[in-house]
Amino acid sequence: MNGRRTRDTVDTAALRADLRAAVPDATAALVVTAVIFVWLYARVEDGTSPTVEIMPFLADADTFAMYWLCQAFGWSALLWAWLTTMLGLLRSGRPPRWLPGSPARLERLHRTTSLTTVALMFLHAALFFAELVRDNENRLSWVGRVWSAFVDTFVPGGYASGTGRVAVLIGLLALYLAIPLGLAYYVRARLGTRAWRALHRFVLVVYVLSVWHTLLYGTNVWFDGWPRTTLWLAQLPPAALLLVRLLAPARPSERVGALRGRPLALVRRVAAVAAAAAVIASVVAVVVSGRDGGRTRGVDGAGLTVTQGMVWTGLAVFAVVLVVSVMLARRAHHARRRTPSRT
Repeated sequence: MNGRRTRDTVDTAALRADLRAAVPDATAALVVTAVIFVWLYARVEDGTSPTVEIMPFLADADTFAMYWLCQAFGWSALLWAWLTTMLGLLRSGRPPRWLPGSPARLERLHRTTSLTTVALMFLHAALFFAELVRDNENRLSWVGRVWSAFVDTFVPGGYASGTGRVAVLIGLLALYLAIPLGLAYYVRARLGTRAWRALHRFVLVVYVLSVWHTLLYGTNVWFDGWPRTTLWLAQLPPAALLLVRLLAPARPSERVGALRGRPLALVRRVAAVAAAAAVIASVVAVVVSGRDGGRTRGVDGAGLTVTQGMVWTGLAVFAVVLVVSVMLARRAHHARRRTPSRT
């Protein structure tokens, strides 16, 4: 009876322990957010903010302080997403000898930074919601302004103007996927280890969506130039780590030699390696060519080449792949349990 209760419930002890361990990490994130806010505020005050260049009405830094705090949380969320992705890839591959700390410590840090990332993403969205309520551009009643802000901020596809039609949708999908995928670790006993690992691999999609959201909607990297180029270059380390993780995984059961008797798994691995290599090559090509999707000052930006329909279609395909992957993992888990052990 007790065993069944443990198996069916959330691992609250591990979640509480990780939340306590995340306090220093979250504190550091808040300090970084404050520094970014001061930097953004100073750029508005001295007239060098590219955001104000795009939206001149934001030049009053005090009136729109909540908006700038929202932007600061967005940048710290992306930074922490990058950090937790790097830690996760280091943990799942063969850790380099120069890396300090034990694998267990690395894994704990990966979990705590993941929790912090989800919190930062939510605060980024919550402050955007609060700013829309405060600004009340359409002069609505309190009920109307709250509902309108809620739809624009938290309903996927609800934001219906400009680049935000796609960019806000992508950002929301990143947030709503980050919550279950990030917290799945604490129900791994219920899911099964193999199913949880299959599910956890899809966390990379959250990071990709976060970067995509930033490139589309981050007004500080809207234009061509070194900020946007730096953001692209920052994607090389995680892409390289992913390639190394695929070529030299930490678990013996995932190495190429162990996959030779499993044709489907081998094909998936080869496809994943090819995809990681293609990402690296694409990022390098983007940086070298200078064609990174940025807009040139004084030139009207090109219209969106991605529509909401494309994003929803991609999400549907992603959901199917995720469900199939988890089902196959659970089937393999049950098959292994039914197979009698050799003595």
